[in-house]
Amino acid sequence: MPPTVNRPPERLTFFSDAVVAIALTLLVLPLADAIPEAVAAHTSSIAVVTENGWKIFSFLISFGVIARLWIFHHRLFERVKAYNHQLVMVNLCWLLTIAVIPFPTEMIGGFNDDRFTATFYIATVLASNVCQLAMIMIIRADPDIAKHSGGVPARQLFDSIVATGLLVLALALAALIPGIGAFSLLVLLLGHPASWILDLRETDAAQAQ
Repeated sequence: MPPTVNRPPERLTFFSDAVVAIALTLLVLPLADAIPEAVAAHTSSIAVVTENGWKIFSFLISFGVIARLWIFHHRLFERVKAYNHQLVMVNLCWLLTIAVIPFPTEMIGGFNDDRFTATFYIATVLASNVCQLAMIMIIRADPDIAKHSGGVPARQLFDSIVATGLLVLALALAALIPGIGAFSLLVLLLGHPASWILDLRETDAAQAQ
């Protein structure tokens, strides 16, 4: 195999972007399929929306989740100038989780707040975050991968660790508390105060110097 420094990441990022785009497209297919069914059943156009409230909710949640994961992935690979075998394999695992997300999304639309469905969904998102965290560690460990010395900044590593920890909490809430379902993902909002606190500490440290 050629050395790491001769492997520019463009093909890897283009392929990743294509998989993400396909996954986003697949999210809307259950909603599109509901229209001919409603027409055949002589259902009103308003009822198509009101009777598919959970499907619309799950679509919006998953669109936001995949978009957030892609943004993080995009920012991560902006710091990459090459790749190695480990990074490729973990990135493929990440793409697997992205490709799987439309499946539990449709399950949420059909089974509403079913406990297994919610835990399956959150576990998939958690697996995706774990893959991103692993990619950060790989980039930080190999100086031939990152564009700049130090690889991925500590702040980006911190955000990834916080998000992963909050998803573990969301998974526990969904598994243990009946009825909470995918709403347990709201704990991800706690990541913003954590980043804010870190910003304050960094500002205080800079002023102290």
